[in-house]
Amino acid sequence: MNRIASQRYAVIGDLVGSREQPSRAEAQEALLAALSIVNEMLPASQPLEPTIGDELQGVYDSLHDALYATVLVRLALPESMDCRFGIGVGELEIVGTSNYGLTQDGQAWWLARDAIDAAKAKGRQLPGLRTWIKREGAEGGDIVNSYLLVRDELVSDFDGRQRRIALAELHGKTLSQIADDEGISTSAVSQRHRAGVGALLESISEVSA
Repeated sequence: MNRIASQRYAVIGDLVGSREQPSRAEAQEALLAALSIVNEMLPASQPLEPTIGDELQGVYDSLHDALYATVLVRLALPESMDCRFGIGVGELEIVGTSNYGLTQDGQAWWLARDAIDAAKAKGRQLPGLRTWIKREGAEGGDIVNSYLLVRDELVSDFDGRQRRIALAELHGKTLSQIADDEGISTSAVSQRHRAGVGALLESISEVSA
């Protein structure tokens, strides 16, 4: 049994309302495409990949990267799709191997499962919420969740174009390049930037472990 002693950020995600998609096969293809974009943009200890059913998982070395990954997935998905996440902070254990790769266990995964369950439960009253974090010792709550409440509500109000613009800016494209891609004016892109995209991008750069 191989313990990964240092702290890791385990991420578990699941598609929201996947059973309502017209085609489950097309939804899975869209998810795979989104994960490919995220994994290319953001290195990980364990890149995001689908597991069983509509779930996915990955592992990151820092809080910034775990939070960044979760919002990148949401931005990379089509407008008709969304994803919920739980982030668990702690140690991981590799307890064996299987045909599906390494078999893992440990505190980070247990907390990630608790966190995604919490996100789902809280989402009944806060429909824009998509992400929750849990770590040992944060009995009175975690200030990161305050950030996530606001960040997720902002992104949940984005339409497809705002998602694409935010993702393109994170790719390093200029507003004029994005305008050409979207077939709109640079002024229209700037308006979308001011209407929430800019705040999201600034929040991403400010978050640290």
